[in-house]
Amino acid sequence: MTTTGEQARPQQAAFPGMPEPLWGGSPSKLLTFLDCPRRYRMAYLDRPRPAARPQRAHTSLGIAVHNALRDWWDQPERTPQAGGRLVARAWIDVGFRDAAQSAAWRGRMREAVTGYLERSGPQARPVGIERTVSFVSDDLRVQGRVDRLDDRDGELVVVDYKTSRQVPTDDDARTSLPLALYAAAVWKMFRRPVRRVELHHVPSGTVAAHEHTGESVGRHVERARSIMRDARRADADFARHGADSSMFPAVTGPLCGWCDLRAHCPEGQAAAPEKADWAALED
Repeated sequence: MTTTGEQARPQQAAFPGMPEPLWGGSPSKLLTFLDCPRRYRMAYLDRPRPAARPQRAHTSLGIAVHNALRDWWDQPERTPQAGGRLVARAWIDVGFRDAAQSAAWRGRMREAVTGYLERSGPQARPVGIERTVSFVSDDLRVQGRVDRLDDRDGELVVVDYKTSRQVPTDDDARTSLPLALYAAAVWKMFRRPVRRVELHHVPSGTVAAHEHTGESVGRHVERARSIMRDARRADADFARHGADSSMFPAVTGPLCGWCDLRAHCPEGQAAAPEKADWAALED
């Protein structure tokens, strides 16, 4: 998972000969700029920040499952059934069509977590559970939170939980910028190579995985630095021109129907109708 609630910080005035100040953020901040500069501006630069729409049902579901899997490691008896009970305890009844839909999905995800833990079998306690990791590369500072960090026979493995309807593939794990950046951060923090990254799809039990090399992790870091350079130039233009800056175009398409900030974006509203709070859970 990625960090949230990042705030723009006042930039220190530069003097001749000073190194370029660090540009910091999470993988989600980088991907937000890449996907839609307009959304990036509203989420990270506009002050006051435009109000986002209320939380959707699939977000409530995802948070509840992540919290249950986090708290499971602290249970006196780590049984699959205990994990299922934690889902009911952590459930967030926000965004659903009605109480019946919420109850149905609570039951489904309780079964999903129980089944996931049954398939996983006995496990040693991870090295990290929702562990914050970070690294610096030249003028880029990346920080994020890893759902789980395993030590398997001396090899560190980055694990990210998924709860969406779409089942991830090994190619998704290979191309994931957040997973590669987490691997780079853990590599630097623990001073141990981190090659394997995994996406654990809790509803289906699918584990999508990829074995990185030092070179492939380095390519992802360079990609992050490339996005950062573009974002830095846009940030500087925003500092000069504010909302009149031309460097934050709206990238429109069907995903605009899901955007939490679409109420402040006429282009996004015209591109796609708004999705219902519970749309991601419908068949």
